[in-house]
Amino acid sequence: MEPIKPKVPSGAVELYNLFIHGEISRRDFMDGLQRFAVGGLTTAALVQALMPNYAQGQQVSRTDDRIKTSYETVPSPQGNGSIKGYLVRPVSADTRAATPSKLPGIIVVHENRGLNPHIEDIARRLALQNFMAFAPDGLTSVGGFPGDDYHGGELFRKVDSKKMAEDFVAAAMWLKARPDSTGKIGATGFCYGGGIANLLAVRLGADISAAVPFYGGPPQKDDVAKIKAAILVHHGALDTRLAATWPAYDAALKEAGVPHEGYIYPGAVHGFNCDATPERYNKAAADLAWSRTIDWFNKYVRA
Repeated sequence: MEPIKPKVPSGAVELYNLFIHGEISRRDFMDGLQRFAVGGLTTAALVQALMPNYAQGQQVSRTDDRIKTSYETVPSPQGNGSIKGYLVRPVSADTRAATPSKLPGIIVVHENRGLNPHIEDIARRLALQNFMAFAPDGLTSVGGFPGDDYHGGELFRKVDSKKMAEDFVAAAMWLKARPDSTGKIGATGFCYGGGIANLLAVRLGADISAAVPFYGGPPQKDDVAKIKAAILVHHGALDTRLAATWPAYDAALKEAGVPHEGYIYPGAVHGFNCDATPERYNKAAADLAWSRTIDWFNKYVRA
């Protein structure tokens, strides 16, 4: 029988959220954890429980024979010159006919640490739903994701945010224009990436069919009228700062006549979809949000 894993206090999880978003330093994070190291729960054990375990969170192997993967570099003249990303297609789409089948495309946008293994896994999951997924790395201009989230976060803060946003716009338009694309695309993203999914909906207008931001910041109210994509929003109820932005975004989308839905998941924190960080992961919320996401893309991007 496996030993019972000690429960990590919610305050420690919140400290981790502050740390990964650059609101406190690594030293402050470690010092803050010390006050939760009681009852046999050491600081080292807390760190181990809070940090991502990408092997544990992987749902689709990189070598799964149902998918075909490659790394592609996309020109981005308005951004940082180019952006590299992870492209995934289902093998079944390319074995039924002499030429590759055209598939709807989904841009997958990472959090503020770059293209880590969890985001690549999300792209593979989408490919198994018969989409072509492309996960760009916003850290391309500084060497790409460095292998761990801490250093990824440090690099993220060195990249010009406006140029990085242009890199994602370029990636989306590249995916849309590929000869093996139907020309219909959607976007999803997480935290920073959720904000970028909203930004793509604003910037691309009718060139994007749907956007599904997970716990992302909403666009400015005056920009909502530019949105033509169908919007599906996911927030955790305990992620109070971001969840509180939904009513105003909901109202603005209604006013603009944009097809949309939004869900606040009870008991879920920021990052609830990430199964690589088990102390934040909420399986019930994540499974329901994923099911709704696939249904949304099937309705608005595949149709």
